[in-house]
Amino acid sequence: MDVAELDQILLAGAVVLLVAVVAVRLSGRLGLPSLLIYLGMGLLLGESGPGHIHFEDAQLAHALGFAALVIILIEGGLTTRWNEVRPVMPLGLVLATVGVAISVGVVACIAHYVLGLDWQIAVLIGAVTSPTDAAAVFSVLRRVPIRPRLRGALEAESGLNDAPTVLLVTLVSTGATSEHGWLYFTGLVFYELVVGALFGFVIGWISVGLIRRVALGSAGLYPLAVVSLAIISYAGGTVLLHVSGFAAVYVTSLVLGKAELPHRMATRSFVDGLAWLAQIGLFVMLGLLASPGRISLNDVLVALVIGTAVTVVGRLLAVVVSATPFKVPWREQAFISWAGLRGAVPIVLATIPLAEGVPQATRIFDIVFVLVLFFTLLQGPSLPWLARKLRVLDENASFEVEIDVAPLESLGADMLQVHVPSESRLAGVEIAELRLPAGVSVSLIIRGDEAFVPDRRTVLRAGDALLVVAPSPLRDQTARRLRAISRAGRLAGWFGERGRENH
Repeated sequence: MDVAELDQILLAGAVVLLVAVVAVRLSGRLGLPSLLIYLGMGLLLGESGPGHIHFEDAQLAHALGFAALVIILIEGGLTTRWNEVRPVMPLGLVLATVGVAISVGVVACIAHYVLGLDWQIAVLIGAVTSPTDAAAVFSVLRRVPIRPRLRGALEAESGLNDAPTVLLVTLVSTGATSEHGWLYFTGLVFYELVVGALFGFVIGWISVGLIRRVALGSAGLYPLAVVSLAIISYAGGTVLLHVSGFAAVYVTSLVLGKAELPHRMATRSFVDGLAWLAQIGLFVMLGLLASPGRISLNDVLVALVIGTAVTVVGRLLAVVVSATPFKVPWREQAFISWAGLRGAVPIVLATIPLAEGVPQATRIFDIVFVLVLFFTLLQGPSLPWLARKLRVLDENASFEVEIDVAPLESLGADMLQVHVPSESRLAGVEIAELRLPAGVSVSLIIRGDEAFVPDRRTVLRAGDALLVVAPSPLRDQTARRLRAISRAGRLAGWFGERGRENH
């Protein structure tokens, strides 16, 4: 490649990226998941569209797909609230293992006995279509203010179910399941998930200590450090311990997201942009890999049957079996069942049989591609309506307050930047009524174009930005207090700040 060719690639890539960014706004107005637009862009650029780009490298698509999923899981873990995920982590883990196994079994039986597919192909289709997609779940549910319990369960499931399905698809594609048996596979999944999660937790704990203690020269270096440490968790788990890198990187990101790290909001913004870039590149690439011209009417019908089996039968049964022991109400079970969105993960998993040269692998890819397109278009836009009908919306969603932290190294203190949301109960509270820990002060309020130093009688308003200086040991206590008042108002202390925070 010479400079002239590089310039052409950069021009084409920048145009595609800009169109994809603008498409996010369009998809939001139409209520459609953005992945559909990106897949459509890939189809238009592909050999069957006006772009006529020929792309058939399944191994490259497989490798790049895994790399994109790592970035998406990092963003998902960093932006997931630990106090929402922690109580429902057991439910998410059961959904990601037992639930996936039930769904795979149901779909495989229907594919074999109803559609007459070979057992290997039937199990592959069941394994490929059973996991929910982290990118689709994170992007759609963040726009639907559902209860924290539901959001936490769905996000935990989507972050954890990649590991067992990747293992299953790989072992079935290579024929290892017939050689070693299902007992071997079950033990391998248990080992990879548990050890991978433990490894991710250890790396996350070490990373938090490093980032808090090492003063970097620029605020822009903190996001790079966080992403690098999370990727070390993924690669270290797969290379050194041969465990699930996906489980490791997700748990590491959860630990990093829970910690009050320096420049937290800047880190989240950086990783959010990086995840969008990964999603755009992933979906466009998968659209390029697809070829509408080779998809027959029979493949479309098979995709609709499989999609109905996995969405209506397999998913519902998996949720009922997994959630009933946790006493999840039927309304929440119904929403969890319908909100199990498929997206990039099934299509990426479908590249594994392609890369391994499995017979009918191309047909599996085409069936999964059609299934994802149709059922994402069906499920995604209906989630806000269903959440209202089932009455699972979170009434306190508008009270959440965002707090960013910047270290003041020479003073042994931290500066907290607090934005007061429009419906936060911080509005109307006097500075004295905040009852912040001794030694903590609200040093500046920015209100519109005006910045001023408040006194004890200054009343906070919606839209205010506060600069709060707190000694480092009191930083977390101060953040908890501000979040408690944002939810419960000036009387938050009467009901217990921790209880309010974890509600």
